[in-house]
Amino acid sequence: MDAAMKIFEMTKSFPVEEKYSMVDQMRRSSRSVAANLAEAWRRRRYEAAFTAKLNDAEAEATEVQTWIELAFRCGYVDQNAAAELDQAYEHIIGQIVTMIRQPEKWTVGDRTGGKG
Repeated sequence: MDAAMKIFEMTKSFPVEEKYSMVDQMRRSSRSVAANLAEAWRRRRYEAAFTAKLNDAEAEATEVQTWIELAFRCGYVDQNAAAELDQAYEHIIGQIVTMIRQPEKWTVGDRTGGKG
């Protein structure tokens, strides 16, 4: 959520001609990371659904990193701000990958196949 809010605040200063392209895409993908993580958490009774939502969150987070790099190259954000946000998303991706690799540590529910 914090990273998505940083994207929201940062994009307020982007040129008006980017409102319906880069700004919308950056905001959409950053919000989608948070939303997919929330959905994954609610689906943690089902390992496959949990992992699928985490994969979606990871993909959206890498999309955000691409938009951050493009915003930097277009001169809409300075190098320090871009690096800080990129690092925040790198950390988020790392956490997501850890959860994907070991879903059993995060999932809940009956692991006996319903025969207990």
